[in-house]
Amino acid sequence: MCGIVGYVGSRPATPILLEGLHRLEYRGYDSAGLAVAARGRLKVTKAAVRVDELRDLVEENQPSPVGIAHTRWATHGEPTDANAHPHVDGAKRIAVVHNGIIENSGRLRERLAAQGVTFASETDTEALAHLIGAALADGAESLEDAVRATLREVNGAYGIVVLDAQNPGQLVVARNGSPIVLGIGDGEMFVASDVAALVRYTQRVVYLDDGELATITADDFVTSTLQAHRTAKTPTTVDLDDADYQLGSYANFMHKEIWEQPESVRRTLLGRLDERFGTARLGGINLDARALRAIRRVKFFGCGSAYYAGQLGANLVEEWARLPADAEPASELRYRNPVVEEDTLYVAISQSGETADTLAAVQELKRKGGQVIGMVNTVGSAIARECGSGTFLHAGPEVSVASTKAYTNMGVCFAMLALALGRVRDLSVSDGARIVAGLDSLPSLIVEVLGAENEISAVAKEHSGAERMFFIGRTRGWPVAREGAQKLKEISYVHAEAYQAGELKHGPLALIEPAMPSVVIVPDDELLAKNIGTIEQIKARGGPVIAVTNADLPDGLADSVIQVPRSEPELDPILFTIPLQVFAYHLAHHLGRDIDKPRNLAKSVTVE
Repeated sequence: MCGIVGYVGSRPATPILLEGLHRLEYRGYDSAGLAVAARGRLKVTKAAVRVDELRDLVEENQPSPVGIAHTRWATHGEPTDANAHPHVDGAKRIAVVHNGIIENSGRLRERLAAQGVTFASETDTEALAHLIGAALADGAESLEDAVRATLREVNGAYGIVVLDAQNPGQLVVARNGSPIVLGIGDGEMFVASDVAALVRYTQRVVYLDDGELATITADDFVTSTLQAHRTAKTPTTVDLDDADYQLGSYANFMHKEIWEQPESVRRTLLGRLDERFGTARLGGINLDARALRAIRRVKFFGCGSAYYAGQLGANLVEEWARLPADAEPASELRYRNPVVEEDTLYVAISQSGETADTLAAVQELKRKGGQVIGMVNTVGSAIARECGSGTFLHAGPEVSVASTKAYTNMGVCFAMLALALGRVRDLSVSDGARIVAGLDSLPSLIVEVLGAENEISAVAKEHSGAERMFFIGRTRGWPVAREGAQKLKEISYVHAEAYQAGELKHGPLALIEPAMPSVVIVPDDELLAKNIGTIEQIKARGGPVIAVTNADLPDGLADSVIQVPRSEPELDPILFTIPLQVFAYHLAHHLGRDIDKPRNLAKSVTVE
């Protein structure tokens, strides 16, 4: 969840650390800090501030070529200066930055306090600094050995970087359940929790696995296990560069990423549509036609928007492949002791590929013999490596906390999976060809939706005074409504609830009043009359209605209409989500919200 940056080389570390933290601000944080080592001493600067304010606090004359930095999202202890990272030991020799949660930190702190340690913070991380410092004082042969001995006492998730002021030519890093990436430069090495902090300096990276440590110097790195067995890691080259993380002419990243969707959808479709046979090829899932035919059920699981995208995918699988399919929050699946069937295909969904709940669910399903594939946006991520097979979304970097293009690409990938499953069963080649053509036309249709941005913005401004909203959908429109409500909540802080249209009369109609607008999803399909009836029920009780539709609705039926171009009916849920992203964005903008960094949220949720 938080951001980690480390550097060892020949250049001054401080500017590199601050720039790295700036690149990781999108992950969400409430405090920031850094530590450098020079002449055998640590210099630590940290506070409950934004990175730009931290920059003002750092002394200019800090020429050290080694350092670590962190942006913290509070777990243990409130967001205060004292609780900000890095944390140091009593001798102020060791500095530690840490992502994750140390579950037995209470017991460790009690033991250290009994030994006379005085704590300066309420955090679990500070215990690590004291333990590592004590291990060195007790005769550990190296910083790596001291870190290894400490981590053997730890239960929980961590991604850590450790700096020793008396050995300033190296850093020791370790991972268990929280991402750590090494960046390999020319005579310098970098560490980060996300490649976003690295691509300005290098595209050659090494991803640590759970249970691995690395000791890095300016010229080399060595990896090993907690049991001190050396491991071999081969650097890979990431297909990203610094320009991918620049705003360009856009005011913020959410707006930029909304407008990148035509190209991101083209990218995920590239080379995957088979016009001749009316199907899709998803080579990464490693399932031939016979293996696809053997599947009897499909289960999607993810968190937040990924879960709602999974519901969209489940609907498509049932519609085209006629297989039972459903979606479930990964946070529930991991604790539910699910019945795992050998002929069920489990699909793990994550933008970051590091979502803790989803990763744990993957591991539990695999432990029970489940067949799991991944749908992630990040090459080299933990879920991608754990699944071993799957499909990358190819959405490109998504910096804004609110997912837009990654969500849309999820829907497109699920459509291709459902098409492939359908075509080995009863979906005809003509229907397959129709769907292929519909998928191929999506980028141009998204351009058409975005061309109506000013009109959607006007609707958002008209309703920006509302304190709460309903989002209403039926069958195909239900996941659209859920994702629309999610977008509005997370960036505008307007209370929004999603309901199935048929459930309104079973309770929620009691909330309808003139001060509560309803956003109703109205595709021009076999349920159009039903959805018009839903609008009439809302209007009869004085509720304003915003209709999102590709149908020709009766004049005056809705107070506001957001028109969507026509696609194949089954693909409407993908296309209908785009105007709701634009609506949420502009409503939040009219309210003056910090759109890319909504309060209390983080982009990559790597803790429970």
